[in-house]
Amino acid sequence: MEILGLSIPELARLLRDKKISSQELVSFYVDRIKKHKKLNAYITVLEDAVEIAREIDEKGIKNDDYILRGIPYSLKDNMLVDGVRTTCASKILENYIASYDSTIAKRLKDSGAVLLGKTNLDEFAMGSSSENSHFGPVHNPWNEACVAGGSSGGSAVSVSAGLAQFSYGTDTGGSVRLPASFNGLACLKPTYGRVSRYGIVAFASSLDQVGPMARNVEDLAIAYDVVSGHDTMDSTTSIKNKESLYEYLVKEIKDKENNFTKRTIGIPKESLMKGASKDVLSSLEESKKLLSKMGFNFVEVDFPNLQYALAVYYIIVTGEASSNLSRYDGIRYGYRAKDYPDLKHLYSSSRGEGFGDEVRRRIMLGTFVLSAGYYDAYFSKAAKVRTLIKQDFEKAFEKCDSILMPVSPSVAFKMGEKTKDPLEMYLSDIFTVSVNLAAVPSLGFPSGTDKEGLPIGMQLIGKHFDEKTLFSTAWMIQKQKPEWFNNIATTAKEKR
Repeated sequence: MEILGLSIPELARLLRDKKISSQELVSFYVDRIKKHKKLNAYITVLEDAVEIAREIDEKGIKNDDYILRGIPYSLKDNMLVDGVRTTCASKILENYIASYDSTIAKRLKDSGAVLLGKTNLDEFAMGSSSENSHFGPVHNPWNEACVAGGSSGGSAVSVSAGLAQFSYGTDTGGSVRLPASFNGLACLKPTYGRVSRYGIVAFASSLDQVGPMARNVEDLAIAYDVVSGHDTMDSTTSIKNKESLYEYLVKEIKDKENNFTKRTIGIPKESLMKGASKDVLSSLEESKKLLSKMGFNFVEVDFPNLQYALAVYYIIVTGEASSNLSRYDGIRYGYRAKDYPDLKHLYSSSRGEGFGDEVRRRIMLGTFVLSAGYYDAYFSKAAKVRTLIKQDFEKAFEKCDSILMPVSPSVAFKMGEKTKDPLEMYLSDIFTVSVNLAAVPSLGFPSGTDKEGLPIGMQLIGKHFDEKTLFSTAWMIQKQKPEWFNNIATTAKEKR
């Protein structure tokens, strides 16, 4: 039986009809993980995953069980799972074993989904290529000489290469959307506060948000439904009611498509698209034409303060990172240097040896912008401009229901191409960081490939807590362009 390419609902039906067992399904994915070890998508593969699946089979899967029961998935290795190693791809946490479950992990366990393992990432989620890992870089399965995107590169590759059915990453400035775009996946960066951050290793607390990745829109909706919603363990989660987006897609939307196609989509001014490659701009036009044929209206929107977004983002994100990472001191937990003459050198040696180059760079930048002499000149001013960027989005949404723009100015680039120039690497996030600064949701979807066969991704940006509009639009795009979705990476297909 061909498992690759099937959706979660299709697999769930097979499990309930006893045409396949969860043990067989999980074993299939574990075998593929071993076969594609060179992609370096996983840091830790859970040896007991097959046993957990066997126990699920023994108890049986009933028709009224949650749809994810018995379905395998992966988690980015900055999300705590009780009794499992959580490294954040850093030497400083190389041997850290979590003592409790993150809310994400708990909700997935309660659903009956089976965790295959923890995926590779840029160290402490700091990067755009998944090359900054203590455990080595993640390779793009569409072209192994190219990067996977970051920081959630391992999560994206695990789905794109058929090493998990779905996965989760964290998006601080594009870290779910960028790797999903580079790997031909659908993904969601939810509204800030829609998904709990409890048990997620903090990078920049006012920006971090967990988001799912999948090969199609219905799988994405299911993966989002199971983890979203208020959590008493995270005071930043919203108490707003939420509905099942999967049920909405399969039950309600079919009768209401005519209403949806009367919506208006905003397109940023051409000047804001500077730096995007010809292939990316061509893909944007193709997506626009497709939506236009479906009946959507378009309006040009302006973001006067978007030119400052990248600078504002890197001031805020490094400042918050500097504060959050101060807990790694070689005393409480994590790596400790062997030789140190006094307490001061214990701190500096443990952190200097335990953190990689990019993490050290961001800690130093963050410490600088938070320092007494420079706080007002940098961090305080960036916070004010962040408010202006949020207001730009609010004004744009007075004219439209959602905004369409590329995820990245380019397709996946070659390994090592940008590692020597941090500023060039940071520009990879130019179309994504503003979404995090404004705390609005963004749904990324695959929009074909370039001439070399590398995936291109677009994103639909929505109003606060209006994920429903994004899903309904993406659902209709998928119906019109099914060839953009449900793809397994080319090199992974060849090595089945």
